Amino acid sequence: MNRLFPFVVAVLVALGLAQSMIFIVDQRQFAIKYALGEIREVIDEPGLYFKLPPPFQNVEYHDKRILTIDNAEIDRFVTSEKVNVLLDSYIKWRIFNPTAYIRSVQGSERVAQDRILRILRDALQNEVAKMTMAEVISTQRDTLMKKVRDKVNEDSKTIGVEIVDVRLKRVDFEPNVQERVFVRMQSERKRVANERRATGSAESEKIRADADRQREVLLAEAFRDAQRTKGEGDGKAAAIYAEAFGRNAEFAEFYRSLEAYRESFRNRSDVLVVDPSADFFKYFRGPTGGKGK
Repeated sequence: MNRLFPFVVAVLVALGLAQSMIFIVDQRQFAIKYALGEIREVIDEPGLYFKLPPPFQNVEYHDKRILTIDNAEIDRFVTSEKVNVLLDSYIKWRIFNPTAYIRSVQGSERVAQDRILRILRDALQNEVAKMTMAEVISTQRDTLMKKVRDKVNEDSKTIGVEIVDVRLKRVDFEPNVQERVFVRMQSERKRVANERRATGSAESEKIRADADRQREVLLAEAFRDAQRTKGEGDGKAAAIYAEAFGRNAEFAEFYRSLEAYRESFRNRSDVLVVDPSADFFKYFRGPTGGKGK
């Protein structure tokens, strides 16, 4: 028993020593190997690795994934119109140079985030100060964020950090200027609405006038064509009558007299004071008008 105890102790010491010399690198991490406090190697490939036991060498891990800084504070900035706006933003970032990251911020994620946030505030203030309120809110927002992202990314490279994206979650006004801004926006919308109504009214009048003109033209052309057709019909009718009456003048005279009688005695209340022996009543005296049988 006394002889087994040193062997067990030796085995345990060997296992402990072997465990201290083996380390595993995950695919989500960088592994930084130190030798007496100095960086000896940066490992970014996953796998099983070996090192000397402490205190000769030790390993420190850092996240290589994309991280998020969601700022809890809403920062105040001033536009070119001297209007205060409140911006709530977030940043996507990751470590791309572990050596520069460790030397600049001592490998502290909190320190790195503070540095990035300071750079972001400076970049936002410089860019927002060149823009109007309307541009920050809508028209130039994408351009603003691209410029800010490029600036923050350029300055953050000095600490071994890459900025993947910068976005605004919220853009708002200070309470003391909100009402004034809303009144101005309402007035602007009313002005645009009135301009569009006026333009629409003018266009409708133009369309209505053109429709009335076309209507008058169509009616005039239709009346002209109707009169032409009627004249042609009357002319043909007169020609037919003339031809028919020319064949038998006595019958024509008789027919015209009958038409005159029909028109004269249309109503029972009509009264004619004429001489019964007048030529008007000659066909009352016989079908030949009193000329003989």
